[in-house]
Amino acid sequence: MTINLLNDRYQVIRTLGAGGFGETYLAEDTYMPSKRLCVVKQLRPIQNNPQIYQLVQERFQREAAILEELGGSTDQIPTLYAYFCADEQFYLVQEWIEGDTLTKKVQQQGLLSADVVQELLVNLLPILEYVHSKQIIHRDIKPDNIILRYGDGKPVLIDFGAVRESMGTVVNSQGNTTSSIVIGTPGYMPSEQAAGRAVYSSDLYSLGLTAIYLLTGMQPQQLDIDSQTGEIIWRNYVNNISPFIASVIDQAIAYHPRDRYPTARAMLDALQSTIYSIPPTQAVVPPTQAIQKPQLQPVVTTPTPTKVPVNTQLQTSGSKNAMIIGGLIAAGLIGGSVIISQVLTKSPQPIANQKTASSIATSNINSPMVETPAVTTPPVVTTTSSVSKVAQPQPLPPRPLDHRENRPPRIRKPLYPPPDLPTSTNNYFWLSERAVTDADLQGKTGFELDIMRNTIFALHGRRFENPGIQDYFNNQPWYQPQYSAKDFPIKLLSNLEMRNAAYIARYQDIYKLRHFKK
Repeated sequence: MTINLLNDRYQVIRTLGAGGFGETYLAEDTYMPSKRLCVVKQLRPIQNNPQIYQLVQERFQREAAILEELGGSTDQIPTLYAYFCADEQFYLVQEWIEGDTLTKKVQQQGLLSADVVQELLVNLLPILEYVHSKQIIHRDIKPDNIILRYGDGKPVLIDFGAVRESMGTVVNSQGNTTSSIVIGTPGYMPSEQAAGRAVYSSDLYSLGLTAIYLLTGMQPQQLDIDSQTGEIIWRNYVNNISPFIASVIDQAIAYHPRDRYPTARAMLDALQSTIYSIPPTQAVVPPTQAIQKPQLQPVVTTPTPTKVPVNTQLQTSGSKNAMIIGGLIAAGLIGGSVIISQVLTKSPQPIANQKTASSIATSNINSPMVETPAVTTPPVVTTTSSVSKVAQPQPLPPRPLDHRENRPPRIRKPLYPPPDLPTSTNNYFWLSERAVTDADLQGKTGFELDIMRNTIFALHGRRFENPGIQDYFNNQPWYQPQYSAKDFPIKLLSNLEMRNAAYIARYQDIYKLRHFKK
């Protein structure tokens, strides 16, 4: 039978699919000037019973309202345009997503790489987290119900099972309404969902098996099961996959719900721990402790004074008096000429320096050795042991402290220096060469563990959003930043490096050893 218009508005173009609950059409909205395309889903109750029709209609309206809320909050769930009832059947009108399902993607292009699958999971899990926050379980996640949109390549989640379940509403012998059908696809739904007791981790189970299909091209029924544990055996069909990505998928498809990730957020965090070194963090600084900038104290260096010995015991012998007196007169003339030359050539000094010279001279009065003080600017002056060759200072313009003569510029210190932690992380380069163990991590502080983990990424030129981490690596001579935290290509890391980064992150989470808040 040819259908012209549905609800006198929607012109059917072709049938997209059909099943036990009804049919799905691609149609044009004739009320819109653009004649926009839309998907019209026809749903039929499983029982043609006038007594429960009202119950089915009420439940359908509730589920449609939820779909409207979900689709209006994210662009990765189709928008609900309308719903209506006609001829004891129920209709949903939704946004038409132009793209390919994951099933079609594999059929056309072949198996997906582990990196692409990981990216898909990272993009889908926030959507599931949002759906679950509304107390909704999708119940039919599979490759056919995820579309990669042509425009932006984003995965879009379609065909929620709750509305279809409303079509199975019946009244039991006690007069209570219940559903007589189980929503889900055999192989992709876990045992508790098949028993009619789906939980949030049931969706994670289905998502994990979807990932396995993308990696292997095999449907769940084609995979072997461990007869003792009930776990699905799939790793031997995949090459070049990180053991940590594989372990994330394994936990998602665990047989018992208690062994899976409890939430979509937990699974997302596990995946991202192998991609990002540190989630957006905030430095932990005690509220009463301000960060002190290092102060450089001016250093005044006084040259070694020239010492002139003086004989304090004059000889009384008459035969030597004339020689002694002559020597004293000669010494006085020489000393006077030196003093006069000092006065005439000495540049003006600040008051502080005059006081310094006075104090030095005063302190030497009672010394058996007479010292000639020399306080000059700039602070470092070279003198000789001969009085006649004393270097004469020249007035110089003031210079910044970090650019004095014979002194290298001051190296900027990290904003968050940990106590007793060396400023070089060269001893962590081995994280790219061998696997880390608990013995390598025991006894280290949260800061040291953060630096260890981030060294793996810093070696490949990644920048860090946290200013403390970025400041630390800026002071490492080997560090050459090239990529922002968001644009860092994860493929630069080897499987060993990804494994080590995830291992350290889990160790920190278990023992609560983080210098930066997660």
